[in-house]
Amino acid sequence: MIERISTKDKILELLKKKTNLTVSELSTFLGITEMAVRKHLNILERDSFLTINEVRKPMGRPIQVYSLSSKADELFPNHYETLTLEFLHDLEALHGEEIIDFLFEKRSERQRLSYLPKMANKNFHEKVAELQKIQRDKGYMAELNKLGQDTYELIEYNCPIFSVAKAYKKACTCETNMFKEVLGIENVQRITCKTDNEDHCRFLIKAQ
Repeated sequence: MIERISTKDKILELLKKKTNLTVSELSTFLGITEMAVRKHLNILERDSFLTINEVRKPMGRPIQVYSLSSKADELFPNHYETLTLEFLHDLEALHGEEIIDFLFEKRSERQRLSYLPKMANKNFHEKVAELQKIQRDKGYMAELNKLGQDTYELIEYNCPIFSVAKAYKKACTCETNMFKEVLGIENVQRITCKTDNEDHCRFLIKAQ
């Protein structure tokens, strides 16, 4: 059975990926009329899932640019609870920063052991594609772009553990190192990170 994605969900996904879009741009991406787009935007705005900014042009009327509000984050996968962050703060207060590093490294090791079997008997290109699939299935909204013969850009549009990673950058470091280990290469760079107030997490992956 084919899963049908609603127009509302398509708009939310586009705004998550593109960050800022006009009605005209949404209409082009979705292949529907601007009137139809406005109908869905009105509903999302009513539910407080959007923020709207007016951008002035040298000529003509200002245009409205739509982006997701902070409330919209609840519509995307979040695989953690508020208690997780509270427990981490309590552990750090009791045992120091070392225990936090240990916990994130243990989590990274579990991920590595889970990912590695899926990489068996695959070449570099197949491994990178498999990594994108795993991250997508885990709720990271991962997208893969090929930049060159042996170079890829991996984009994570959503971070299911954002609040934790924002408080503890060790989570981001462990993720990057885990990618290196499961791909069997050293040339994996985190170019941008949501915890640094960037729009998305982006990785540059090179075979050599």
